[in-house]
Amino acid sequence: MKAITRNDRRIANIHETQFQPFVYPDGAALGDMVLQLDDEQELGVGFHVYRMPPGMTTRGHRHNGHEQFLILEGELHESDGTILRAGDLVFYRDGTEHNSHTPHGCLLAVHIAGPEFPVD
Repeated sequence: MKAITRNDRRIANIHETQFQPFVYPDGAALGDMVLQLDDEQELGVGFHVYRMPPGMTTRGHRHNGHEQFLILEGELHESDGTILRAGDLVFYRDGTEHNSHTPHGCLLAVHIAGPEFPVD
């Protein structure tokens, strides 16, 4: 078996590694943070860990490809009134529109197929 090189594997502990601020294409930063090891993908695309601070509401957006996430910590309130809690695994189909709010902060493991599109 071929040895795994330093360039072929990255390891980060979600409790010890510093997350990067998520900055939207228009330059806005809402306080959300991302930990993503694949630097060949745009930040927030593909697999990543996403942290929302207490009181944050995401912008309304439409998915460009499916989104799946697992709530690791905290609680997430969806725009349709659904409340998601730690342990909930969620799937949104391509084209779905929503936004999310967290009253006390939350941590999610996320896979997003492509960049999202803003909606009002």
